Amino acid sequence: MFPLGDVNRPLRPPVVVKALVVVNAAVFLIELLASPRARELMFSSYGFIPSVFWDDPLGEGYRLVTSQFLHGGFGHVLGNLWFLWVFGDNVEDRLGRVRFLLFYLVGGVIAALAQGAFNADSTAPMIGASGAISAVMGAYWLMFPGAQVLTLAWFVLPLTFYLPAGFYLGYWALIQLVSALFGGGHVAFWAHLGGFVWGWAAVKYGLFSPVAPPWRRR
Repeated sequence: MFPLGDVNRPLRPPVVVKALVVVNAAVFLIELLASPRARELMFSSYGFIPSVFWDDPLGEGYRLVTSQFLHGGFGHVLGNLWFLWVFGDNVEDRLGRVRFLLFYLVGGVIAALAQGAFNADSTAPMIGASGAISAVMGAYWLMFPGAQVLTLAWFVLPLTFYLPAGFYLGYWALIQLVSALFGGGHVAFWAHLGGFVWGWAAVKYGLFSPVAPPWRRR
């Protein structure tokens, strides 16, 4: 099931979400313009490689952040940025712009560490913003469970219908868990789960509590 949008308009323009979309798109354009050899070098130099990171966490710690802005293809970057666009605006609105950016980046770091914990010997670069975006989805799940998500699904023919965000995102998280336990492959499912749990817990336990915009405070 794919989200086409949500019926949940923010009160403020999502400045940080738009900036993140632009930055990720710009980095992907650089990847496209690079030679295949240069692109592979970018992935190996700036992607998160668990075996390399655990050998020198301090020296290789930059990878936890730089890996969030690299993507492996059009489907990868477009899918990630669409999910950020659908769910990020409301979370940014509730957390505030600076706190949202910090929340997003920390979510990506924790997501990478989660993937690295379950695949410590891996030598394959992990790239993509999906861990950080999963954190945004975890926060959205807690803050807006009743928001309606316009969903596209295929049942012989494509159908669109509305689902509560609590159901849609809960189903999404369950799929990530099942895939992490029984799937594998080239998708960082543990990163998705780590980011999602961080996003939920950070809001639930007050590390990043929602705040009202200045004009709504009394």
